[in-house]
Amino acid sequence: MTGPLKGIRVIEMVGLGPCPFAAMMLADMGAEVIRIDRKAVPGNKTPFPMLGTKFDVMARGRRSLALDLKHPEARKVLLDLVGKADILLEGFRPGVMERLGLSPDVCMQENPALVFGRITGWGQDGPLAQAAGHDINYVALSGMLHAMGRADSPPAPPLNLVGDFGGGAMMLAFGVVCAALEARSSGKGQVVDAAMVEGSALLGAMIYGFRAFGAWTEQRSANMLDGGAHFYDCYVCADGKYISIGAIEPQFYALLLQRAEIADPAFDAQMDSSKWPELKEKFTTLFKTRTRQQWCELMEGTDICFAPVLDMQEAPAHPHNQARNSFTQLDGIVQPVPAPRFSRTHPEISMPPAAPGQHSEEILKDWGCTADRIVSLKEMQVI
Repeated sequence: MTGPLKGIRVIEMVGLGPCPFAAMMLADMGAEVIRIDRKAVPGNKTPFPMLGTKFDVMARGRRSLALDLKHPEARKVLLDLVGKADILLEGFRPGVMERLGLSPDVCMQENPALVFGRITGWGQDGPLAQAAGHDINYVALSGMLHAMGRADSPPAPPLNLVGDFGGGAMMLAFGVVCAALEARSSGKGQVVDAAMVEGSALLGAMIYGFRAFGAWTEQRSANMLDGGAHFYDCYVCADGKYISIGAIEPQFYALLLQRAEIADPAFDAQMDSSKWPELKEKFTTLFKTRTRQQWCELMEGTDICFAPVLDMQEAPAHPHNQARNSFTQLDGIVQPVPAPRFSRTHPEISMPPAAPGQHSEEILKDWGCTADRIVSLKEMQVI
């Protein structure tokens, strides 16, 4: 491990979505992250069959210990690890860790400086705390989903990037690192309660400010950043591929008009929102006259604020991404590299995704468990 979190020890209670992503971020940055997987149960089906395989990109960079958490000895094993850890991450519904006998109070009795990171959709309390949900629901309640999409369509789901990963995992990772830094001076751990609905709302802080100022309307496709403005949108080209335009500043907008050879005086009213629909129709017609590659040759690399809209096969092959090595292959799987970058403590992917329980004995040995205890745990089918 070479990243800036080298020396930090993390226990990840394996779940879905945001918790594994947060653990991946910490592992990418050099933390030693131990995944606590459930022992496999024959016949269990999952809607995510790639989990536990080399295609489970979010599982990269950490070793796996599989425990039968219903066995009382498994709780003892886990608490032994907790006593040596800096951070614990869990993404279960509120109360699950308590029912397992692994509440924050119990864990902090074992390790008073432990940072106990919890990620849920609705938060640890409140009227919805025990309700099931997914990314789309949390973003909906934050006020942000309503703003996404076209005016003539229902709001558009932003994949699961906003709730699970931006508003959830990244807030959790940020929170536990903040708490771990504080624990170094105070010697005291604490619980980090990351709620995806609150993280999604926080991502919209600027938009909430715009709305309060009167610079944002609740109508979709009527604002500068939601596709309402002709100079900030995606357009289809002659070959059916797409380009993105983001020429907000006057000098960038002027360059766009110059490169596109537009002399129509109607385009002088850039910020007159009443003219945006008309100007968008003209842009739509214009951009269909050339292929995406032709527009790239004319505009890419300039101050127009332009980029082709690439799919996931095209993105790793783009010259800019290749020059910065923004993608890599691990065990034959193309994936993004760790981000952000550091000038000295370079983050790296230390290993491909592990199968559940692949490193059980190795982890226990490395974390101080005796050989006799490991044999006993195997005989009891705890590991």
